[in-house]
Amino acid sequence: MELHVVINGRKDLAEQLYQQLREAIESGRLAAGAQLPPSRLLAEQLGVSRKTVSDTYTTLTYEGLLIGKTGRGTFVNAHALRAKQLQSATDLACAANLAKWQTLPSPMRHPTRDSTLRYEFIGGATTRSLFPQDEWRRCTQDALRRAAQNSGFYSQPEGLPALRSAIAGHVAFSRGVNCRDDDIVVCNGAQQALDLIARVVLEPGTIVAMEDPGYTPARLLFEAMGASVACVPVDEQGIEVALIPDGTRLIYVTPSHQFPLGMPMSLPRREALLARALELGAIVIEDDYDSDFRYEGRPTHSLQSMDQWGMVAYVGTFSKSLLPELRLGYAVLPPVIHGAVLKAKQLTDQHTSTLAQWALAKFINEGYLLKHIRRCHTVYASRRERILSRLAGDLSPWFDVVPSVAGFHLAALCKVPVNIALLIELARQVEVGLYPLDVFFHQTPVRSGLIIGFGAIETLDIDPSLDKVRTILQQIG
Repeated sequence: MELHVVINGRKDLAEQLYQQLREAIESGRLAAGAQLPPSRLLAEQLGVSRKTVSDTYTTLTYEGLLIGKTGRGTFVNAHALRAKQLQSATDLACAANLAKWQTLPSPMRHPTRDSTLRYEFIGGATTRSLFPQDEWRRCTQDALRRAAQNSGFYSQPEGLPALRSAIAGHVAFSRGVNCRDDDIVVCNGAQQALDLIARVVLEPGTIVAMEDPGYTPARLLFEAMGASVACVPVDEQGIEVALIPDGTRLIYVTPSHQFPLGMPMSLPRREALLARALELGAIVIEDDYDSDFRYEGRPTHSLQSMDQWGMVAYVGTFSKSLLPELRLGYAVLPPVIHGAVLKAKQLTDQHTSTLAQWALAKFINEGYLLKHIRRCHTVYASRRERILSRLAGDLSPWFDVVPSVAGFHLAALCKVPVNIALLIELARQVEVGLYPLDVFFHQTPVRSGLIIGFGAIETLDIDPSLDKVRTILQQIG
């Protein structure tokens, strides 16, 4: 690596080298984890003795700024903290706003690779081994060839025509969505779609109605924009439409697979929701996050397909059907907000990566996506049945499952008092990742339980991990 060090004269060589390396580490010019040159090479470049460099490395290692790795070299300690702060946050005029953002929780944040447990029941994650690497590689290679032929200009903020056409065909076939290519805006995941719609619809103080329990990142997003979020209870038919308050400007729902409980919204409730939105003049966001996977009953069309007045913005993602890391999602927008959302997208990030867009367009058009969904459906159905069997069997004294027909997570409600926090803590000690349900409740009374994802855990790991959970439940009573 290039390391900028200047030695003046022949006095205090070790001290000069020490001060410059320390300052580089503390200022961040030498980033955490960066490898330093071997002592022999640096000594030759600086015209000093190797002992001078070695002694300096030793001193900085003793102070915790460097770390030696046998057989690999000397690195900046990843845990070393910058000693100097250019300015304290409390000195800034925006200190209060910074504090507000810093205190926001991070619900549903996935663990890093190093902190992932052996058995993970986290929601919203997929199995890496199921991802069709060969097919995706071919699509990516094709995307690289197309990118090489482009002009070098920025692309369209709404997304590549090829991908918008592919998405329109896919959602019309799989979800009955009524749309044209021009109705679609390609986004960096569904979360950006929510952000863009909220930006153009909301003003500080305006009312957003959403399900409670519900998707906490959406609520935090709306609140961060200054909206007043009305958390509306749900029952077995979905959001209780009669409780949506007057003055509501935006309604956020998950009708196909209510998040997090899992039940679908009934047809009468959907009709009532559309009627209420029309009465209020409100935009409805339909977040159809994982309904590619359905296991029971007849398929239900999207809420958007029932919309006769142009009020429903349909939001979808490929994070659940493919991989979360791809960050590819989309919004099917009613004409009344389409132009405004397009301007917001352009101002936010210009456009989503065209390389990923070209690859996904080919992936859909070649039939790889539907093939992959069918393959995953078979695997997820097997995992779901195994978990349901255990929840109806030896885990039934503690939990009741909420009936669900789609997606790849289940909600298990406590039948008896269970210390969920202790259960989760003890489960982590035996490499089982469990996740609480209560973080998704905001104003309605909390119902204790677990959200059990089965996208990331291998089928053969379900029984051994749930055996451990049962043992812990027996121990803690």
